[in-house]
Order: sequence, then structure tokens, then C-alpha cells
Amino acid sequence: MSGQEDEARPAVTLVGDQWSPECSVVRTFLTRSEVAHTWLRPGDPRGGRLLAEHGLTAADTPVLVDGAGRMLRARGLEQVAEWLGLHTDPGGGAYDLVVVGGGPAGMAAAVYGASEGLRTVLVERWAIGGQSGLTSRIENYLGFPDGISGADLADRARRQAEKFGAELVLTRHASTLAASESGDGFTLGFSDGGSVTARAVILATGANTRTLHAPGVSDFVGRGVYYFSALTEAPLCTGAEVYIVGGANSAGQAAIYFSDCAHKVVLLVRGESLEQEMSTYLIKQIAAIASIEVRTHTEVAGAAGDSHLEHLTLRDTRTDATETVPATWLFAFIGAAPDTAWLGPRFLRDDTGCLVTGNDIAALGAPHPAWPLPRAPYHLETTVPGVFAAGDVRAWSGRRVAAAVGEGSMAVMLVHKYLAD
Repeated sequence: MSGQEDEARPAVTLVGDQWSPECSVVRTFLTRSEVAHTWLRPGDPRGGRLLAEHGLTAADTPVLVDGAGRMLRARGLEQVAEWLGLHTDPGGGAYDLVVVGGGPAGMAAAVYGASEGLRTVLVERWAIGGQSGLTSRIENYLGFPDGISGADLADRARRQAEKFGAELVLTRHASTLAASESGDGFTLGFSDGGSVTARAVILATGANTRTLHAPGVSDFVGRGVYYFSALTEAPLCTGAEVYIVGGANSAGQAAIYFSDCAHKVVLLVRGESLEQEMSTYLIKQIAAIASIEVRTHTEVAGAAGDSHLEHLTLRDTRTDATETVPATWLFAFIGAAPDTAWLGPRFLRDDTGCLVTGNDIAALGAPHPAWPLPRAPYHLETTVPGVFAAGDVRAWSGRRVAAAVGEGSMAVMLVHKYLAD
């Protein structure tokens, strides 16, 4: 969206309960999509009046109202995006390249594809930035010695992609990928029945966050339990005690971020130390912050509460001893699984579900339908010629923002080679 469009859009007010999972999702989406908005609780005088004006009650929330008086009972991000006037439908016609996923790898592919003359469309199921868009601070990305937030990086990438003419389509969930009817490209199908066709494809779908399976935890998702850094929730944590699960970089970045507002941050790590998975620079920062407590050999064994999370049961993985602690906020960063389940059997995956590409196809000694052509696959090419993978969805990728950006850029170079051949 251009700056003129942003200025012309009426202000948006969201009315929803603090402990409503649906409201939490909408608030995060509005923030990530850079939609200026005000959030009111149903019990606030202004929130109550706004609901009454439209004949609604707290049970109808979350509700969106814009400056022109339009009202929407938010019941899905696709609906919300359309109501806001965001770009949710491909323009159509003959695309050279479709990029699936709007994280760093996908956005890099969109920028380089469009800037180098390919008619490029990117399809993102949520908001531009992917998982990295929820990261509070990225400090090891080249060129940003003082760090940059995932949201800021995503916004810069979005503006850069649009500058070169890439088409960015939001809240469309890819569900199928097959050869087009003409046989000279691919058709990407959406879960709602729509589709887009292109001559080549770059898969940059990243990974889906893994969830905790301890008793009671699932009851409080969006009501005290979150699987992302929830920058929208941070102001609500002022003066509170925040629990963070995980021992890798995402957990470390979140712990440092929340330490600025929370009274105390407790980092729960199953392993014996942070050194096993976390970057050294983050470990040093955490050690220097007195309000962060690191508890190793500890896992979440249960959660309890009424309208929201109130208690956690913690287990010592060495002794199996448990303790119950008061807790209102829990953020979990326990890894992610690649988003490849929707792809067909022609795509070779490793044991974790990541897509195998390039020389790694032959290295696995895969049987024949693994690679169907006499030529060898290009470096980032999957076992379906013309379909490339970049970023966390690819087997043995770097699992860093810089690596994802590099792979997305390289994938475009290989697409040019594929199309020329």
C-alpha cells in the first residue's frame, strides 16, 4: 500500500476482550499490517457505547468500526483483510513467478524477481514478514549493527517489493500445487477455491510453530499462552512476571525484549544450558540483565486458570519433581515444523518434512521419481522441476534471516536459468 492510501484510510477501532483469542489474533494482524487502530475493551465506556450504537454486546466481539461508521464482526483474517481494503486477490493474467510465503526468503524473492523483469506475485497466508516479523529485535543481520525489529524489516521489504512492481496478496492460504492445464507452468490453488498460475514457483513457506502439549495449556492459547513474541501483548505485561519457554535465539530475543517492561522474566529451558542452541551474543546479554532468571532442566507440565492463565506446573526433567507457580503470561518458542504437508508426493522431503533440493537429492540416494529429468537439479530446485525452495522450508538451510534472504535472492537467479532452458 502506498503512503497516500494509508493516509486516506479512516481510523479503525477494535472492540474486544483482553483474554479473547480472536481479539488477540486481530490485534496482531492489524499491527503487522500497519493499520492504525485503537483498541477498546467492551467494559470501557467508549467501547460499550460503540457496541450499543451498532446494537451489539460484548458477546459479539471482536468488532471493528472505522471512521466512516462501517462495522464488522471479525470472524476470520480473510474477512478482516477484505474489509480493510488490503490486497487479497491476485490481479490475474500470466505471471512469470509465484512466490509462496512472505517471510525474509519470500520477500527477497519478490524484490529480486520483480526488479529483474519477472511478473511476480507473492502469496502470504497471514501478514508480510512471516515468523521473523514477530521478532522483537534482530541483531546479527548484516548492515544493522544496532539491530532491527522484525516488523521494521518486514515493512522495508514490503515497500521495496512494491517499488519494483511485485504484487503482494495477503490472507490467501495455498493448499495445492500442480502443473497448469497448458503444461507450461504451475497452478497454485487456494483453500477457498481460488488459484494463480505462473511459469515458475518459489516455495518460501517457512515453518509452523510447534505447540506445548502439557495438560491444560491448549485451553489458554490467546488467553495467557502465546506462540510468538506477541509484541501487541508486551504493554500488558508491564510490572508482571513473564514465563518464556525455549532455549534458542527466538526465546532469547523475547526474554530480552520483555525484560524492558516485565518485573521479572523466567526463561524455561529443557536442556542443561543455553549454549546448546542460543547464539553467544544473546547469552551474554541475558546474563547481564538482572530481571531475567534462566531455569535449565525445566519444562511446563500443566496450566490452570479460569477466564485466563493463572498457574503453571513446572517439572524438573532430572528429578521429575514438580511445583506450581502463579503465572499470567507464557510465551513458547519450542521450534517449528516445515509447512509442506499440503504439497503432493512428488516433492522429496527429509525426515523432518523439509524439502530436499539440488545436490542433496542425489546425496540421499532417492529412488526414481525423485528427479525426472536428464539434467541435474539446480541448487535450490526441488524434485519438481521449476519449483524452488528457499528459507526454513528447505532441508539443511541456515535458519537465519540473512541465510533466508540470500536463498530467496539466489532462487530468482535459478528461476531465470530454468526459464531460459
